[in-house]
Amino acid sequence: MTQTSENATWLTQEAYNKLKDELDYLTGRARTEISAKIAAAREEGDLRENGGYHAAKEEQGKQELRVRQLTQLLESAKVGEAPAADGSVAPGMVVTIAFDGDEDDTLAFLLASREYASADIETYSPQSPLGAGVTGHRIGETVEYELPNGKTASVKILKAEPYKG
Repeated sequence: MTQTSENATWLTQEAYNKLKDELDYLTGRARTEISAKIAAAREEGDLRENGGYHAAKEEQGKQELRVRQLTQLLESAKVGEAPAADGSVAPGMVVTIAFDGDEDDTLAFLLASREYASADIETYSPQSPLGAGVTGHRIGETVEYELPNGKTASVKILKAEPYKG
């Protein structure tokens, strides 16, 4: 799905299209709708005590922030293929690990940027301590990574499969 280098984010064509559709909606119909809400609330009178007006302005601010985020992401995106299922951990894969070699204490997560976060599977960024620790390693390897508190932890990579979203 995604692989971040210094300046680029790698996206599959499907992921790029999904984000582009969201941007098109936010800069088109969503902007028109929020402008209408603001105009309607403005007609209600005193803006200092108009909850609908303030809520609509806050919603507009959130939409515009998302527009800026999407624009920046898509401008730096490189469109490519999903990672190959060759046993190596890369962004865009569902990775299953065992903590401290205990194969009963496992975690499966999507290694991807937060644009892919969903309720279906936990998502870790390739820049997170765990994500950076497993990226580039292979199934069967035990790797150590540094925790935010400065200590180290080890995990064994059990599976690495392309995310089918």
